[in-house]
Amino acid sequence: MGQQPTGPEDDGYIGYVLSDVARLIRTVFDRRVRDIGLTRAQWLVLTRLYRRPGASQTELAEMLEIDRASAGRMIDRMEKNGWVERRADDADRRVNRLHLTAEARKVHTAIWAIAESTVDDALSPLSASERAQYTALTAKVKGRLQNLAGAVA
Repeated sequence: MGQQPTGPEDDGYIGYVLSDVARLIRTVFDRRVRDIGLTRAQWLVLTRLYRRPGASQTELAEMLEIDRASAGRMIDRMEKNGWVERRADDADRRVNRLHLTAEARKVHTAIWAIAESTVDDALSPLSASERAQYTALTAKVKGRLQNLAGAVA
């Protein structure tokens, strides 16, 4: 006999499983970085600016999927705490480019190691080939969702 398909009333429903996995990884990660003194939102700012140094406040808000005012308040706090610095854009003085401070880059390195160990711990029940397959399949789904999101926007 084959397995019965799962539906929205079943904890095995793929939508619930995906959501739960993402939530639980965030929960474990948050607990592991609590002592560093960064919120998850601030950690996201660090990772985005690490990958895209010199992004504008508007670009950062888009990357974080938050409004510009919220991004501005977060940047203000992070600048006050010595994590981020604003630099005037050479071509347009009305635009500030955001850069991580040297201290923030060090913290990013430390937090990245925690993020990697969190993912490694989460994936530890999988063999190397299962990890590779999981990664490939997840990337395929992500690509499809990016295409759908682009078509909607």
